[in-house]
Amino acid sequence: MHSPPRARPTGNARQLRPRSIVIWSLVAVVGAVGWSVLALSRGEEVSAAWMVAAALGTYAIGYRFYAKFIQNRVLRADPTRATPAERMGDGHDYHPTDRRVLLGHHFAGISGAGPLVGPVLAAQMGYLPGTIWIIVGVIFAGAVQDMVVLFFSTRRDGKSLGQIAREEIGPVGGVAAVIAIFSIMIIILAVLALVVVNALAESPWGAFSVGMTIPIALFMGIYLRYLRPGKIAEVTLIGVALLLFAIVSGRWVANSGLADAFTLDPRTLVIALVLYGFAASVMPVWLLLVPRDYLSTFMKIGTIALLAVAIVVTLPNLQMEAVTDFATNGDGPVFAGSLFPFVFITIACGALSGFHSLISSGTTPKMIQKETQVRTIGYGAMLMESSVAVMAITAACVLDPGIYFAMNAPPAVIGDTVQAASDTITSWGFTVTPDQLASAAEAVEEESLLSRTGGAPTLALGVAVVLAEIIGGDTMMSFWYHFAIMFEALFILTAIDAGTRVGRFVLQDALASIHPRLGKLRDNTWWPGILLISGIVVALWGYLLWVGVNDPLGGINTLYPIFGISNQLLGAVALAICTVLLVKSGRLKYVWVTLLPLTWVSVVTLTASWQKVFSGDPAVGFLARRDQYQEGIDNDQLLAGAQNMDDMRTIVNTATLDAVLSAALALLVLIVFADALRVCVKAVRHPGSVRLRETPHVPSRIIAPSGLIATKEERAELVSAGLGPGGGIPEQSTGPRQEVSER
Repeated sequence: MHSPPRARPTGNARQLRPRSIVIWSLVAVVGAVGWSVLALSRGEEVSAAWMVAAALGTYAIGYRFYAKFIQNRVLRADPTRATPAERMGDGHDYHPTDRRVLLGHHFAGISGAGPLVGPVLAAQMGYLPGTIWIIVGVIFAGAVQDMVVLFFSTRRDGKSLGQIAREEIGPVGGVAAVIAIFSIMIIILAVLALVVVNALAESPWGAFSVGMTIPIALFMGIYLRYLRPGKIAEVTLIGVALLLFAIVSGRWVANSGLADAFTLDPRTLVIALVLYGFAASVMPVWLLLVPRDYLSTFMKIGTIALLAVAIVVTLPNLQMEAVTDFATNGDGPVFAGSLFPFVFITIACGALSGFHSLISSGTTPKMIQKETQVRTIGYGAMLMESSVAVMAITAACVLDPGIYFAMNAPPAVIGDTVQAASDTITSWGFTVTPDQLASAAEAVEEESLLSRTGGAPTLALGVAVVLAEIIGGDTMMSFWYHFAIMFEALFILTAIDAGTRVGRFVLQDALASIHPRLGKLRDNTWWPGILLISGIVVALWGYLLWVGVNDPLGGINTLYPIFGISNQLLGAVALAICTVLLVKSGRLKYVWVTLLPLTWVSVVTLTASWQKVFSGDPAVGFLARRDQYQEGIDNDQLLAGAQNMDDMRTIVNTATLDAVLSAALALLVLIVFADALRVCVKAVRHPGSVRLRETPHVPSRIIAPSGLIATKEERAELVSAGLGPGGGIPEQSTGPRQEVSER
């Protein structure tokens, strides 16, 4: 076995100049000061601006140095090698895409409920534990996973993670990985959709505004494909203008006779989301997926940037303690369990998310122009998502803790009236009056904010509180609240449509490998297969979504723990596969890059799995909860959260399902680990027997920058080739497959 040849140096591989050394030293100092203030402050008020400083300083250092080290030294990305988008371009799934558009698509695809919901829920343990995991975790785990998986999938024709596992690990570990990956994906998609349902239910403003993004995206796709090809800036301005109009008009609709038509109950929203997921997964990527993700990215990044600026300008203080008593006693009202391991599975997507590995080995490698863009798109997009998580935990922690707990604790804990909620929360040591709870709901034009679980409403209220300080004051609170609701729903919907498409890829590959007669299912141009497999995927996650919506204890409280566990288990599987590929490709001295985060997330997640299944505390363990409510049924006694015996039986069935799923997924992951270890040992002992399934090197004709902003050398190369800033193939710059530049 020979090590792959080193790629020629790119324009980004330059030594730091004295000016750069000074700049990066200042960046490091800003980040270090931010961390010092957050970690050492006890009792005194702390400005939320220090969270922004700590995050941005750390992100900049990690992207500039660690990500570049991984791309150039560990992966040895080759700019001369043609990617699957160039070699296999079909205009449907494989399509070379401008890196700026693809960054938006990838960011939108990976950014689901995790960076919004997880940090908000974890805020019950204080601002410090969650913030540390979000920032440190993304630098050394989450962004590394996304980038490395994207690279290895690009080297293998954009194959799914499951297919890579089968080919590179073997049939036993590969099959276990495929089953685990697909099962976890279904759980993740169901919980993502559940957050959308909780955010949009009974909200005509939100339902109308979010619904309008679909025709806007379709218009953008047709505009860019046929009417004005290549005019990215032009279509962006039109799309953003229409998006802002949709937000404003949502308020008009909510106050008009059309309000009833857009006031949807949770069950109706389930049906609507299932239909949307099916349609989005079968349409060509250029028609809905890419333009919608690109459009929503502007709103996402714009909102997060605006929130960061507002925090720096208004300097709100963090109201939540650095570390609360719930971090140690494990009886928090939002979710039960101690800081270790539950903070690390509650905050999933903001620090590490297995779901991202499915996007990085699903849609994105089929559209990337150059291997050297994996740092910008893989690592960079994950840093963007982590910044969302930082803003989410910040927004939650600037709220009055009493209001925070009133919004995130279920009715079974705090009751269903403002008086009952006030009495319960005050008994925990967080004072809040019924008038405060009523005033908070009135300020954002909602009937009630009690038990608005799922994190999205809490984040929306935090965003509204901060932004209203600089734009509009109290009169704009309702606008900013519903603006944030739409912002969050867009985040999640873009993950649902991309995730459903990737689920189709995974199931197509899995079924096609069973028998030669099923091989046609892998053909992405065979419509009967596309429609059938997409229907199966949406039916499965739609069923779990329906279970969550009808759960008496609150779907988020029941399903989110299993979401966090399964998501992190998938991350462990992805890192294990990447570790195998590093060993097999002769990069043994760099294997620590994926092995260290793999070890940490495995210990954390398997510990959480064990506790969620076998803990004797009914608030933590699924089996203990099942036994508790089954005993209540046997004694003809209603327990907390249940209004009748049907509710009691539903809780028993859901707890049983959660326990079985958690145990089965953990077992499958352990099988993958064992087989991966076998392959690694064999590769080290007998290097000559190892076979890599990389696609042979084909010279690339595309010329495109590696980073978001082209270097001086890259600009000169584009000019000499007669290409715009997006790049393309010289002398063939007119067709939709060849031209990806902005003319």
